[in-house]
Amino acid sequence: MNEKKAEIYRCGKAIFEEKGFKATNIAEIMKLAGMGTGTFYNYYTSKEQLFMEIYNHENVKLKKELMASIDLEADPLYVMKEILRKNLQGMLENPILKEWYNKKVFHKLEQNFRAVKGIDRVEFLYSDFIEVVEKWQAAGKMRSDLSAELIMAIFGALINLETHKEEIGLEYFPQLIEYLAEFTMKGLLERSNEEV
Repeated sequence: MNEKKAEIYRCGKAIFEEKGFKATNIAEIMKLAGMGTGTFYNYYTSKEQLFMEIYNHENVKLKKELMASIDLEADPLYVMKEILRKNLQGMLENPILKEWYNKKVFHKLEQNFRAVKGIDRVEFLYSDFIEVVEKWQAAGKMRSDLSAELIMAIFGALINLETHKEEIGLEYFPQLIEYLAEFTMKGLLERSNEEV
C-alpha cells in the first residue's frame, strides 16, 4: 500500500474508532494525516469507501480469529452456537464492526457492503466450513440426505438475515439468530440421529 494511502487508512481507522462512522469527516482524517483534504480523493472516492475498506479488513480478521479459536471437531450444535456467539461478541467489541448495529448508519453500511461485494472477502469461510460439514456427514453427525452445498446455503441464509435486522427488530435480532441457528442445527442433526 502506498505510504500516503496507508497513513490515510491509519488515521481514518483511528477517528472512526473514536467517533464512529457518522461523526467522522474527511477533513479531520486528513488533518490527522498531515495532508490536504484534496489528497484524500487521490486514494478514495468517499468516506464510505475508506470505511468499507477498514470494515472489510476488520471483518476478515475477526472471522479468521474466530475460526482458529473453535474446535471444529466438537459437537456440531456447540460449534454453530460458538461461531454465532463469538462473532456477535467480536462485532460488538470492535468499534468499527459495531457500526453494523448502529441504527443511524447501518442502511448505508449494508448498501456499501453489498456494492463492494464484502461477502466475497469472507469466502474462505465457505471453503473451510464445507469440509467440516462433509466430515460431520461422514461421521453420521449431520444429515447426509442433503448435500453439503445445500447445508451451506442454509447457513448462508441465516447469515443473510443480518441485512434484515431492522425489519426483524434490533432488540430481538441477536437472540433470534441464535434460536434460528439452534433450530436449524437440530433439524440438520435430527435425521442423522434417527439413522443411528
